Order: sequence, then C-alpha cells, then structure tokens
Amino acid sequence: MARIEHIALWTADLERCKAFYATYFGAIAGAHYRNAAKGFESCFLTLADGARIELMTTTTLTPVAIAPGAQRMGLTHFALSLGSPELVDALTQRLRAAGHVVLDGPRRTGDGYYESVVLDPDGNRIEITA
Repeated sequence: MARIEHIALWTADLERCKAFYATYFGAIAGAHYRNAAKGFESCFLTLADGARIELMTTTTLTPVAIAPGAQRMGLTHFALSLGSPELVDALTQRLRAAGHVVLDGPRRTGDGYYESVVLDPDGNRIEITA
C-alpha cells in the first residue's frame, strides 16, 4: 500500500522556510545534510503525524522560479490538515496578521472541505484544511 513519504521544496533560504513550517505547523527539523561537491543542502521537517517536507537549496542548479501562488501544471499545492474549522480559522488569522499571503478562505468548498489557501515564504500554495 502506497503513501506519500515526503514532499520536496526548493528554497533560496532554508532557515526562513524551516522557521515558517516550525512556527505555523509545528514541524520539527532534522539535521541538515550538505553535499559540497554537488552544491546541495537539505533539511527534513517532520509533522506530528509523521509526514515530512524536505527543504532543499542548491548552488549548482537553477530551479525555475514561478510567480508566488501561480497556478501551473504539475504539483500546484499540498494540503495540511489541522483537524477542525476553528483551528483553520485561528491559523489563517495568525498567518494574515504576521503578513503572510492568504489567497482564499477560510471557507467551505463545494466538495466539503473547510479550508484556507496560503502561501509559504517561497510562494508555494498550502491548503490548510479541517
């Protein structure tokens, strides 16, 4: 049986991204991995249920930058569930108050989700769901 083990995100600033996911989603950062020969550095963040996010940076590749929040083909967002509409409301307000971009919601969607859509510091879309 398959399950998503982790998702990986390129970032220009590991520390900034690590702080965002730790502060707002309770992610716990593991040890940094560095491969100087490949100009690569990464850090895995673990969420409470065991899912992980790998943050990666590079000095030898040029990942294609997209406009923050842009809709594109392929992976366009990931969802993090908080467990209740009240928690979605509270975190969305906390993110908005801290100056983070809230694209939508909180709201009930046509397919039954209670969610808001926010951007992380690198412009990746995150659905915060109940």
